Amino acid sequence: MPRAPLEGLRVLDVSTILAGPLCCQILGDQGADVIKVEHPVLADGMRGHGPAKEGVPLWWKEISRNKRALALDLSTPEGARILRTLVREADVLVENFRPGTLERWGLDPETLHRDNPALVLLRVTGFGQKGPYASRPGFGTLAEAMSGFAHLTGPADGPPTLPAFGLADSICGLAAASAALTALYAREHNGGKGEVIDINLLEPIMAAVGPGPTVYDQLGTVGHRNGNRSHNNSPRNTYRTKEGKWVVVSSSAQRIAERLLELVGHPEVVEEEWFRTGAGRAAHADLLDGHVGDWIAQRTLPELETAFAEAGVALAPVYDARDLTEDPHVRETDMLTRVEDDELGSVLMHNVMWRALNAPGGIRFTGRPLGADTETILDELGMDTDEIENLRERRIIA
Repeated sequence: MPRAPLEGLRVLDVSTILAGPLCCQILGDQGADVIKVEHPVLADGMRGHGPAKEGVPLWWKEISRNKRALALDLSTPEGARILRTLVREADVLVENFRPGTLERWGLDPETLHRDNPALVLLRVTGFGQKGPYASRPGFGTLAEAMSGFAHLTGPADGPPTLPAFGLADSICGLAAASAALTALYAREHNGGKGEVIDINLLEPIMAAVGPGPTVYDQLGTVGHRNGNRSHNNSPRNTYRTKEGKWVVVSSSAQRIAERLLELVGHPEVVEEEWFRTGAGRAAHADLLDGHVGDWIAQRTLPELETAFAEAGVALAPVYDARDLTEDPHVRETDMLTRVEDDELGSVLMHNVMWRALNAPGGIRFTGRPLGADTETILDELGMDTDEIENLRERRIIA
């Protein structure tokens, strides 16, 4: 196998529930040796998130893949000492405790950088390390509300709508992985000096929501909920097919919009002055959705896929998880992959997020049971059997 791009890097994942763990999953997928540090009794709450099979948490198998499991109580002097020993050989430490928690345990950035000046310390919180909201509990749901996402999501006459999954956490996890890699690159160009990164759940999803603050600053206007429609173009919506399935159509490009209306039998609207811009089409969404929706409702999904492909217009079916696993493109391009697991056998999960030709990432193993690698990791630190057993008896490790 070719060498993975991050092989040789060590990452300490002392974070919980999604943003930090996803960041570390990405780094582990690219070859980093990730050590997942959990409390020996109060394990990462991700173990209890989502469905389980015979008591085995399924999401955990993916979010903690490529991570060795160390159960260690960091709030004790012995636990903090062991973490500091690990830090000496680490490249990245990812944590998401409330501001001040690491400091209270004697694991503040200054102390950790005395142990390892090259360490990249990535701190994930709800609102950042400073500011009036720093001490507030931080959850993705709050960020989804405050970012403007909920305000813009849902029917125009309905309430603000939250996503049914961890959107803010996931966006933050992706951004955090980018931040960690940026800091590692910078470290190579500034004499090996480490970094402290302050990233919060709110800012990445604010960026994803778009330029609302800039629009308000310059025009004094704020966006509003518009259902599945876009304020920027039309047609763009969900439409029901003859057999009752749902499809989506997007026509943000001018030529695509023209082809679409010609396809559905209304070339006359293409000649209208307002049709020449996305904003003009958005202002006539009722008319355009009527034309497109009526045409789609008279045809089956296979008929629609053929017609849209021939016309060069974008259409996609609305999938659930079963549809996704059965899609031929998803299958052929390995967007989902099977991984062997000691507890579940063969497990289908998302593959590494991107394909690299010369230095690809990969899934070496799935999420491990609590403390599965504690003894091995402590043995690597030079601790003897009696010392390890003493720590276990005192519930400092598991």
